[in-house]
Amino acid sequence: VQLQALGGGLVQAGESLRLSCVASGNVRAINRMGWYVQAPGGQREMVAQITRASTTTVKYKDSVQGRFTISIDYSKNTAYLQMNNLKPEDTGDYYCNGNIYTYREGSVDYWGRGTLVTVSS
Repeated sequence: VQLQALGGGLVQAGESLRLSCVASGNVRAINRMGWYVQAPGGQREMVAQITRASTTTVKYKDSVQGRFTISIDYSKNTAYLQMNNLKPEDTGDYYCNGNIYTYREGSVDYWGRGTLVTVSS
């Protein structure tokens, strides 16, 4: 399984971006997808996460609550992060993470390569 994150770029404060993360390979089920950000000089931290179990659970980093929305199109094995009203402090490399089930490997955590989001003031 490979995860590919797309959609980063340079925007001004207040603008929007939508990131996509496509899971390719022998995906049989997506248990959880999440987006993480690593700011320059900082540690990687969770931005948004959606977990599919008996119910669907969504979590957000406090500072993005109300501005970012995570979603998954299971028919396309693609997760999205809609980011509205972007702020300079949202700048960083955004990584997608997925806990994905394949017949061969079972449920495994995968990481995609980062996509850079830069928000200018």
